[in-house]
Amino acid sequence: MATGDQLLVVIDPLARHTDGEAVRIAKDVLSAGAASTKVCLPEGPEEFARVLARRGSRRPVVVGDDRALLRAVALLHRQRELTACALAMVPVGPSLGLARSLGVPTGAVAAARAALDGVERRLDLLVDDSDGVVLGTLRIPAPAGATALDAEADADAETEAEADGEGDGDSAGTGSGFGFGFGARADVGAGGGSSGHQSWLRNWPQSLVRTLSAHPPRIRRVARPARIRVVSPAVVGPSRLRVEVDGVTLVDLDQPVQGVSIAPGTDGGADVEVRPVSVGAEAAPLRAVGQRVTVSGADFRYRADSLVVAGPVRTRTWTVREGAWGLTLPG
Repeated sequence: MATGDQLLVVIDPLARHTDGEAVRIAKDVLSAGAASTKVCLPEGPEEFARVLARRGSRRPVVVGDDRALLRAVALLHRQRELTACALAMVPVGPSLGLARSLGVPTGAVAAARAALDGVERRLDLLVDDSDGVVLGTLRIPAPAGATALDAEADADAETEAEADGEGDGDSAGTGSGFGFGFGARADVGAGGGSSGHQSWLRNWPQSLVRTLSAHPPRIRRVARPARIRVVSPAVVGPSRLRVEVDGVTLVDLDQPVQGVSIAPGTDGGADVEVRPVSVGAEAAPLRAVGQRVTVSGADFRYRADSLVVAGPVRTRTWTVREGAWGLTLPG
């Protein structure tokens, strides 16, 4: 029996390519169970954002994987409409670990039924100082190794060959090949009596003019390096980070750590775990709960929800927003 809901079913393109049959089943169940269903097939992030922004009073149901759910939450957060909008999800795609951890059924039929008949559950959200969001767990690993930065010069190996060809062709073309916008042409006579733009030759010593006219120099450009590869010193081993929870230092720069994890808890706080480097006996993890977590130190990267890699940054603060978003789950 149809519910009174009006649904906006947003089908992620990756889901359509990954499992078209699951998408069809979810669409059929949702269309049969809701009073009104509008199905949208955005082809990219911009169209995905437009569809959500124009949803009106319809309740959005995202058919896709964890990335599609994270994209929807981030967009609604930036539009400052996340609090008033309850999302539902039908997991289809390669990355479904976050959906499972949040309690979303992984079967197409069960998830579509939950979207129709489930209850909204308010969940906490981590928001950083650049307006990024984290739904599940954020991890800061120890550096894995050296960082190599490639800087491309204007010319590569093909440009070197091209430069060689230009050097050979200059004498037969526009001039002597000086490359500064002027030069003696091969058709200038020994007396330098050409007209127009060659009149400046009259002021030169005639012997030099004859030399330039008879033997135009073939000066080839010096080829620049094809690639400049700058490799930083190896960064292998533990991180040196300061982790502060609600203004209290949990670990400082003098204590190396193997990793840091931050996740929204169930009581309006963030669960923070720091794994110090073990010297001799295994060091116990340091744990704390707080609403505001700041990590600072040497450049570090972090991975949010096992999907998004950000950084490097030298400092970042995450704040818990209690009950910031709603997800429809089985009752």
